[in-house]
Amino acid sequence: MKLTTKAQRPQRTFATILNSLVCLVSLWFIPSDAFSQEKEPKNVTWTTQSLNSSESMPVGGGDIGLNLWVEKGNIYFYLSKSGTFDENNTLLKLGRVKLKLSPNPFEGKTFKQELVLKDGYAQISGSNGKLNTTINVWIDVFNPVIHLDVKSNQKTITEVGYESWRFDDRITKGKENNQNSYKWAPQGIVKTLQDKIAFKNNTVQFYHQNKAETVFDVTVKQQGLEDRKAEMFNPLKNLIFGGKMQGENMVPAGNYEGTYLSTPFKAWTLKSKKPSNSVHISITLNTSVTESVNKWEQALNQVSTKNDQKASIKWWNEYWKKSFIYINSKDEPANQSSKNYQLFRYMLGCNAFGKYPTKFNGGLFTFDPQLTDTALKYTPDFRNWGGGTHTAQNQRLVYWPMLKSGDFGMMKSQFDFYLQILKNAEIRTESAWKHKGASFTEQLENFGLPNPAEYGWKRPTDFDKGMEYNAWLEYEWDTVLESCMMILETERFNGDNIEKYLPLIESSLTFFKEHYTYLAKQRGAKALDANGHLVLYPGSGAETYKMAYNSTSTISALKTVLERLVELSALSEKQKAAWVAMLKTIPPISFRTFDGHTTIAPAKLWERINNVESPQLYPVFPWGIYGTGKSGLDTAINTFKYDTDVLKFRSYIGWKQDNIFAARLGLTDDAAKLTTAKLKDSNRRFPAFWGPGFDWAPDHNWGGSGMIGLQEMLLQTDGKKIYLFPAWPKDWDVHFKLYAPYQTTIEGTLKDGKLTDLKVVPESRKIDLINMIN
Repeated sequence: MKLTTKAQRPQRTFATILNSLVCLVSLWFIPSDAFSQEKEPKNVTWTTQSLNSSESMPVGGGDIGLNLWVEKGNIYFYLSKSGTFDENNTLLKLGRVKLKLSPNPFEGKTFKQELVLKDGYAQISGSNGKLNTTINVWIDVFNPVIHLDVKSNQKTITEVGYESWRFDDRITKGKENNQNSYKWAPQGIVKTLQDKIAFKNNTVQFYHQNKAETVFDVTVKQQGLEDRKAEMFNPLKNLIFGGKMQGENMVPAGNYEGTYLSTPFKAWTLKSKKPSNSVHISITLNTSVTESVNKWEQALNQVSTKNDQKASIKWWNEYWKKSFIYINSKDEPANQSSKNYQLFRYMLGCNAFGKYPTKFNGGLFTFDPQLTDTALKYTPDFRNWGGGTHTAQNQRLVYWPMLKSGDFGMMKSQFDFYLQILKNAEIRTESAWKHKGASFTEQLENFGLPNPAEYGWKRPTDFDKGMEYNAWLEYEWDTVLESCMMILETERFNGDNIEKYLPLIESSLTFFKEHYTYLAKQRGAKALDANGHLVLYPGSGAETYKMAYNSTSTISALKTVLERLVELSALSEKQKAAWVAMLKTIPPISFRTFDGHTTIAPAKLWERINNVESPQLYPVFPWGIYGTGKSGLDTAINTFKYDTDVLKFRSYIGWKQDNIFAARLGLTDDAAKLTTAKLKDSNRRFPAFWGPGFDWAPDHNWGGSGMIGLQEMLLQTDGKKIYLFPAWPKDWDVHFKLYAPYQTTIEGTLKDGKLTDLKVVPESRKIDLINMIN
C-alpha cells in the first residue's frame, strides 16, 4: 500500500477548506441509493414488455427456476426444477403458466418489471387509467412452491392457465434428440411421453411418471453390464415429478388450446369466483421416487404453501452479504462485468438446494429453442447436449467460482452427483478390465456410464468394452479429478468434513494407478518406465491432444490431488503411505520451445489435435502449479504468449478459460480485456443470458468462467499467502468480499489505486496478505 509522506501532502489553504465544506454539504443532496450500490446488487428493471420468452427474466430459489416475462399484456413463466429427468433423460420443464387480469392493468401506458435481487423476487406493476396493479413473484427457498401475490386498487377478475405441450406423446426426430441421451443415435423411435393433467379439487394437477424401461436399461445392455444391473444405481426408475396450481377463491374454468411460436399446447384454467382487489396463487412442485402416484400426491399435499416470504428474503439477504464484487470505474465494460457477475451469481443461487448440479447448458433457465437457433423449432424442453448427460469439463466451470464466493453448501450437489454414481463407475471398471477404481468418462450419464451415443453403437466386434469408440472422448478419464479437488478445497477453505467423499477421491485415483499398470503389462513386462513413473499412455489432453503420452493435464491433476490428499488428517497412516507411494510414480510435466522460449507442452507426445482447448495451461488453472508468486512463472507466461496453439485457440466465448489463465499469470491487461469481453452484456434482454457459445443458452460455463476470471484478478492464494490485486487495473475502484483458504474472508475497498477499509477474518491472517497494486 502506498503511503503519502508529509512533504507530499497539499497545504490546507482557505480555498481547499472551502471546497471541502462545499463537497460535504453537497453529499446531503446525493440520492441515498448512490451509496447502496456498493452494498447490495443493482436491480434489473424493464419499463416495456417483452417480445417473447427469450426476453424473459430469471426468478428462482431453492431448486426452482422461472423464466418470467410479460407479452401482450399477459404474464408468462416457464417452470423448471432440478432433477426432472424423463425416460430418455431429457430434463423436462414442468409447464408454462399464463396469468391474465380483467380489466387489464398491463394494457395501459405504465409498466415496470423488476428483479429485486437483494430479496430474490420479481415485481411486475402496471397502470391502465385509474387501475393500478402490483404482482410479486417469488419462490420459497425452503419449500418447492412458487407464489404470486396480486394486488390492485380496483377489483379485477384473475385467470391463470397451466399450459402444457406434453398433452400427448411426441416423437422426437433428428437434432431434437440432442435434448436426451440418445442424441444422434436413437435406437428406434424415441418419444417424449405425455403428462397426466387434470382438474382436481379446485386445482390443476400435473405430473410425469417414468415408464418401466428407460435409457438406463438401454445403456446397461449396450455396454455389456446386464449381469450387474441389479446392483446399479438407477436415478430414472420410479421417478414421478410434477405439481399442482391453485388460487384463493379460484375454480376450474375450462380449457383452451393454442400454439406458442412453433409448439402446440393445451391449457387448464382457474378463474376468480368474483372480482377482488387481491389474490394469492401458488404452484406447488414435488419429485418422488415411488411406484405409486398416490404416494407422490400425498407428498405433494404435505408441502407447506404458507404465504410468508420472510425466511426466503432473509436467505437472499445473507447470500448477498456473504460475498460480492462491486466495481465503480470510468471503464464501462468493467462496470458491466461487476453487474453481470452478481446477476449470474443470482442464477446459481436459484439452485442452491438442488439435488442435481446446475447444468452448464442452460441451468434452470432455458427458453424456446428457435429463439436461440431459428432452425430448431422444438418444444421448450430442448437444450443442446442433453439433460441427464453431464459434461465434466463444462460442469467444473459452474462450480469452481463457489469457493471464493463462499458458497460451499451449493457445491454439495456437484459432489453428490459423483458420489451416488461411484459404485456404477467401479462396476464398469471391474467388468471391462478386471481391476479396481472408478472410471468416469467426460460425457457422463447421471447413472455413471458413458453417454450411449458417445460410447458408440457401431463398434468393432472385438473393441474394448470399457472404451468409448469416439475420437473426441477416448482415454479422457481425468476430468473427475477436478471435482475431487473441489471437495478437498472445501475442507481447506471452510473446514468441511469431507470423509464421506474420500472413497470417491481414492477410487478415482486408484483407477489411474491400476489402469495404466494394466495397460503397461499388456505391452510388456514392466509396469513403470525407467524412472519408476507410470506411463500414461494412451491418454488425452482434454479433448484436444489425442492419443497422448503423459498428458500434462492428467499429470497436473494427479500430482495436485495426491499432494492435497496426503495432507488430510482423516487418512490413516496406511492410506497416507499408499498415496505417497503413488505420488512418486507420477511423471514430470513436459516442455517444448517456440522461438527460443521454453513453454509447457500439452504432453510428451500426441498423435493429433481434435479440439480447441489449451490443456498445456491447465497447470496454471485449475491446478495452480504455476502462477503468481510461484516458481516457473516465466515458463507459464511464455506458454500463454508464444505457444502457437494457445494463440490460435484464444477466445472469450463459452467455456474458454484464457481470461483465467491471464489472471493467474498476473497479466493484468490481458485478464481485463478477456474478462470484460466475457462478462459484458449478452445480446439478450437479460444481460447474463449469454450463449449459446459452444453449448446452449443461457450458457452457464460462460458465466462461471467469467466469475472465476474476475475473482482471480482480485485475489489468489499460494499455501497461506494471499495475493491481493495480482491482475487488477489500478483505475478500477472496487469494493469486494471474497474467501480464501483456512476459513478466511477478505473484504476491502480499492479507491484511486489505494486499499482502504481492509477487513480480514480472522485478523491473524493479515500477516499473510501481499498487496500487489503499485
